[in-house]
Amino acid sequence: MELAIGIMLGLLGLGAGIAMIAGIGPGIGEGEAVAKACEAIGRQPESKSAVTSTLIMGCAIAETTGLYALIVAILLIFVAPGSFTAILKEAVGK
Repeated sequence: MELAIGIMLGLLGLGAGIAMIAGIGPGIGEGEAVAKACEAIGRQPESKSAVTSTLIMGCAIAETTGLYALIVAILLIFVAPGSFTAILKEAVGK
């Protein structure tokens, strides 16, 4: 029983780590978007307000992916162990 709980907790930690890999995508995407926005403003400075507002909206939408990954990781670390342990104990009958 203790071995099964240890394996389960290890796999939950591994799953949380894998979920946080999703934080790499928004960082790369937002960096690329800012680079392209700076390039666009450099080419046409009069379009600064339109480019900036579009950039801010795009970065906010891209950031939600990282936040969802963070929420999943937090749930896997703090909520799931109690729930899965209860299910495991019920299945074993202890």
